[in-house]
Amino acid sequence: MSADTEQVHPAFEKLRSHRISNLNLEVEEYRHRKTGARHLHMAADNDENVFFVALRTFPMDSTGVAHILEHTALCGSEKYPVRDPFFMMIRRSLNTFMNAFTSSDWTAYPFASMNRKDFDNLLEVYLDSVFFSKLDPMDFAQEGHRLEFEKPDDPDSNLVYRGVVYNEMKGAMSAPTAQLWQNLSSHLFPTTTYHYNSGGEPDQIVDLEYDDLLEFYRHHYHPSNAIFVTYGNIAAHEHHEKFEELALKRFDRLDIELPVRDEKRMFSPVQVEQGYAVNEGEGTEGKTHIVMGWLLGHSFDLLENMEGQLLSAVLLENSASPLQRALETTDLGHAPSPMMGLEDSNREMTFVCGIEGSEPERRAELEALVESTLRQVAGEGVSQERLEAILHQLELHQREIAGDQFPYGLQLIMQAISPMVHGGDPVELLDLEPVLAQLREKIKDPDYVPGLIRRKLLDNPHRVTLTLRPDEQLENRRQQAIQDHLARRKAQLTEEESLRIAERAKALEERQMRKDDDSLLPKVTLQDVPLQMPEPEGQYDAETGATVYSRGTNGLVYQQVVLPLPDLTEEELLLLPYYTALISEVGCGDLDYLQMQDRISAESGGIGASFTAKGRIDDVQAMSGYLIFSGKALARNRSELTRLLKDVFTGARFDEKERIREIIAQIRARREQAVTGSGHALAMGAAAQGVSAGAWLAYRIGGLAAIRATKDLDKSLKDEAGLEDFCARLGELHERIRNQKRQFLLIGEESQAPGMLEDLKEHWSSQAPEDAGTWSMDPVSYQTNEAWLTSTQVNFCARAFATVPVDHPDSAALTVLGGFLRNGHLHRAIREKGGAYGGGAGQDSVNGVFRFFSYRDPRLAETLSDFDDSLAWLANEDHDDQTLEEAILGVISQLDRPRSPAGAARHAYHNRLFGRSPEQRARFRERVLKVTLDDLRRVAATWLTPDNASVAVVTNPENRAEVEKLGMTIQEL
Repeated sequence: MSADTEQVHPAFEKLRSHRISNLNLEVEEYRHRKTGARHLHMAADNDENVFFVALRTFPMDSTGVAHILEHTALCGSEKYPVRDPFFMMIRRSLNTFMNAFTSSDWTAYPFASMNRKDFDNLLEVYLDSVFFSKLDPMDFAQEGHRLEFEKPDDPDSNLVYRGVVYNEMKGAMSAPTAQLWQNLSSHLFPTTTYHYNSGGEPDQIVDLEYDDLLEFYRHHYHPSNAIFVTYGNIAAHEHHEKFEELALKRFDRLDIELPVRDEKRMFSPVQVEQGYAVNEGEGTEGKTHIVMGWLLGHSFDLLENMEGQLLSAVLLENSASPLQRALETTDLGHAPSPMMGLEDSNREMTFVCGIEGSEPERRAELEALVESTLRQVAGEGVSQERLEAILHQLELHQREIAGDQFPYGLQLIMQAISPMVHGGDPVELLDLEPVLAQLREKIKDPDYVPGLIRRKLLDNPHRVTLTLRPDEQLENRRQQAIQDHLARRKAQLTEEESLRIAERAKALEERQMRKDDDSLLPKVTLQDVPLQMPEPEGQYDAETGATVYSRGTNGLVYQQVVLPLPDLTEEELLLLPYYTALISEVGCGDLDYLQMQDRISAESGGIGASFTAKGRIDDVQAMSGYLIFSGKALARNRSELTRLLKDVFTGARFDEKERIREIIAQIRARREQAVTGSGHALAMGAAAQGVSAGAWLAYRIGGLAAIRATKDLDKSLKDEAGLEDFCARLGELHERIRNQKRQFLLIGEESQAPGMLEDLKEHWSSQAPEDAGTWSMDPVSYQTNEAWLTSTQVNFCARAFATVPVDHPDSAALTVLGGFLRNGHLHRAIREKGGAYGGGAGQDSVNGVFRFFSYRDPRLAETLSDFDDSLAWLANEDHDDQTLEEAILGVISQLDRPRSPAGAARHAYHNRLFGRSPEQRARFRERVLKVTLDDLRRVAATWLTPDNASVAVVTNPENRAEVEKLGMTIQEL
């Protein structure tokens, strides 16, 4: 750490500094003298700097006030009185992350960037947005909710509700799992903020008044209620200078009263039954969720928290854990609930377990099963080896440098924020080593864990059992109630009120169409784009066939066994996702699946298999594919990891038929639940299915076709002959895969490399097995126009066009075009005017397809028209160079997105497998930087022609007539 980290800005006092060696961090804590604002700085040798400001927000209703405020605060501020500074800054920034979150008891505004100028720009805009927000009533109407006529300028048409958050939450609350959690919370927490849905219940969002929003903002958005957290190599005092100058100097301390308290305890368990919507005619058999939840102690008490984690892992970590095993093998339901384990982000923790695919009358049997399992564990205790394995997992999880999906610094901040909100010590929660040492001592007492089970669960009467049963009429009743209410509202409108609604719709549209003066906002330009970061170099070892990457992995090692796919039939190819999901869940050699689960937990941080297939850089139809066995471990378990992967690769067995039937039922349940969260990706996959071999494969193994196929497979496995056949086919596939020539990827710190290579030589024979041929696919080319009907309150729309592979000269312009259309037209048309949660477009050069999409969208045909209109807008209107530059910046920031040390090595290795060399990637980056407006118009005119389009939507059965009118083929999910 440089000496200047010891400087302290006069507006702040330093409270402490704490070194966490395991994380290579110096954690510094400060307080702002005047307002009492807190600042936690994580000083790290990392140039991806992260900023995060959180306000404690404790809503006491379900109108979504905190969530709507989070959206509206980013719609213009004192210094930046433009309509949408947040989305404008996304376009004129090199950020690696930019967002805002509403949690149950805090609201946060985080961003990350590797460019210092960009970081400072974003900091100015974020601080102004949070502390000096404009909160225009028009933004409340757009982002929150508003009443409008169905045809906005026609008072004779029906009244409807519109608004971004309103539609976002309609989509979010369509998922049974979201209803499950919200309903369970409301009964576990009858009197505190967690009783309410902080995101907002759609039928209560419409009760929120604009004045309520202002009042909530004035009360909560003040530095005295703020927590600042930063991560990276910018010194704390430099942050303080900016915080003080840009915001804090204008405030005095405020005593902010918030309803922060522990929940009143119940003295007897409660049983509740509620309904959730399924489509009429879909049937209700085997669709009930039953979950049990207990209220535990404070999340911010580190020992309480870690005891909760230990308890959850003992009972549920894997299939060898007693409660997980009981719930997987019971015939009371199809699979364990998707909501299982410890929830520790609230002030008080909850422990949840249960089943899905059950019937309402089986509640008492489930309670009896859970209680008897808990009593059995409390009576028999848990082996010392098992407890050591769990503490090993906690240590590994703490040490691992993640950051492939989410900046690493932000992951650490998310761990620290809960104790800061609730009055605990964030440093303790980051530095787990002392409490792990404490737990290692405690588990030596054989009654320690049984005592936890008795105290926290068996003898804890604050328990709720929730039965969530399917109801085919619920959605009809809900829609009818909304329509009746709106009809009554309309009947009561005076002529003047009708006129006012139409005028506001017109004013809002004019405001949405207005081009604001974005020169007020700071920006980076193409001159600020850094040179391409060199990718990590691996060393090839010819003797073992291993490529070794020496990386700073903080005491972990990673290993992959990589094999080309053998020559598979289509049937075998579609078996692969089940094979890869099952390989780490079944027995191996002399060990059954339960013993293997224990071995995996004790010796590694987890193992798994996956397969990856791509076209060539110059031909998307020329596919090649690889199967990958992966694992990670603490460096001290390096040899065990090598042996474990070798044993699974050679000895996995597919003869435990009941186990395989259980896992397929679980896969089915997870896939079905993915629809409301990933509907836009599924719609894009369905629209693109006929464009290329890779797009077809993605649709069949991970898309809507795969969800339907898994349902059919699950049904077929109820029959013993079907199960026997399926297991036999998996065994045959495994035999063919074992005969492929293999190579290895090894990642670890430099000191580990020689030992990792020695382990390979010791455990893997050097002779290359016979090759079972190499897989290839026939080209795919057809058009699609289909609608998938399922239980959803919102729509997901997609349109796809066949385009070009990544090394084609037009690929760069098509990639830039996606951002250009989103920024210039689609965001305004689909989100702001249409009320969808999101929409956009993008080029997928791996599969040679350009795709338009909308997400949680109240509209359908109009959105498909918006996709077309964006191309007309591109062709017929004048465009400025700045819009182009912003789209290019967006592509570059994605290309340059940082990865974790291990992730960067994996990415480089797999790129090379598929011919994506550093030279090719540099060529693509150069082409992106040189894209012109003429290029955009040319590639759109060449590739995105109406005759070439394919369409897919995910919608509900009520829209059947509309999609049939659009000529779509109906697909039932």
